[in-house]
Amino acid sequence: MYIRRVSFDHPDAVKLNDAVQAEYATRYGDDGDATVMATADFEPPNGVYLIAYHEDGTPVASGGWRARDANDEGNLDGDAELKRMYVIDAMRGRGLARRILAALEEDARAAGRVRMVLETGAKQPEAVALYESSGYEPCAKFGYYRFHELSLCYAKPLNP
Repeated sequence: MYIRRVSFDHPDAVKLNDAVQAEYATRYGDDGDATVMATADFEPPNGVYLIAYHEDGTPVASGGWRARDANDEGNLDGDAELKRMYVIDAMRGRGLARRILAALEEDARAAGRVRMVLETGAKQPEAVALYESSGYEPCAKFGYYRFHELSLCYAKPLNP
């Protein structure tokens, strides 16, 4: 496996994003995550988007972070928001999400971000287990889904 920085509109990123959106739609019975995001959100130094590739060149996992500061959606100055963490079915259980998460945390820390925040859902127990086992703790709800009953928000200081 190797991890590569790509643009959020890179064809492999689009392919994996479509797959995660389909999974969200299946789990939640809707059209997927409606959070507004732009390619520029993931451009350094204000963010990054990573894809893990199998040795044969197949994209198998993704994730990104984007800078967020105090806003009317509940973010705080210095937040780095984790977005689009995803591993294809055939590659789950191999530690790829944990590797991407660690790389994203390191990148956000180097960019001067203070804490990593994320929003996930109650119907994603695998994600909750990953984040909790990686040191994330529940925090005040923020973001597009902050008023949704299935929304779960977590945070982790990047400079403990």
